[in-house]
Amino acid sequence: MSKKFYSGDFEKQPQEYPGIQSKMSPVPDTGEETYQGSNKLTGKKALITGGDSGIGRAAAIAYAKEGADVAINYHPEEESDAQDVKAAIEKIGQKIVLLPGDLREATFAQEMVKEAASQLGGLDVLVLNAGIQQYQYDIQKLDSKQLRDTFEVNVFSQVHAIQEALNYLKEGSSIILTSSIQGVKPSAHLVDYAMTKSCNISLTKSLAAQLGSHGIRVNAVAPGPIWTPLQISGGQPQESIPKFGQNQPLQRAGQPAELASAYVLLASDESSYTTGQVYGVTGGAPIN
Repeated sequence: MSKKFYSGDFEKQPQEYPGIQSKMSPVPDTGEETYQGSNKLTGKKALITGGDSGIGRAAAIAYAKEGADVAINYHPEEESDAQDVKAAIEKIGQKIVLLPGDLREATFAQEMVKEAASQLGGLDVLVLNAGIQQYQYDIQKLDSKQLRDTFEVNVFSQVHAIQEALNYLKEGSSIILTSSIQGVKPSAHLVDYAMTKSCNISLTKSLAAQLGSHGIRVNAVAPGPIWTPLQISGGQPQESIPKFGQNQPLQRAGQPAELASAYVLLASDESSYTTGQVYGVTGGAPIN
């Protein structure tokens, strides 16, 4: 087994949602030191939701290292992580715009896109990555607020953001959704989350067909078990944390940095003939 990424047991470490990456042990690898850019996104302008930590942060860091200016959205309680991303991207030498806000609020997604396009001077790439995941083994205890919150963030805000972004995205632009292996292989304790991830896949495929004539590509990344704040802040029961991800063929959880190249590829002109696809990064579990 490769020793490049952490493969041991994790400590139990409960945090309140949405969780702070800097307080995790081990801290997830989001590419600040490990990702190497090669000018694949020079001059592009990207908005990434959930960009303060985890997968979204890894995408933001990689985009900056590839020459893009970025705007990141995040929950206001995650400001400390967002400031870390800001410092990292400014060190790289790219522009970064911080857009705190709650995607559960009906009009925020549109306002976020408008502000990102205004401050970046346009928009070429929209990465819809923010998500809520809260485990619940008993559907009779799945309360309406959790159900509503999960769909508001994971599905409805994506639609609202895309509706606004189409006022700015031009031919050659890219929309990337973060789905999940849960969208095709749902777990018993993630009923509502898995439903939304299936929605992400459906949205990817239908929008790819709708926007193809405009030259706008729509794809999704479907991660498997990735070590992010999502998992320790209610996404998994604490008793599952020590062995998290070890049931995959690669026998470990993935690190956010290991998904960065997928988001770069789908944002770049190298995937100019790729749309309507779901790109699995799962540690070996099939998504088809």
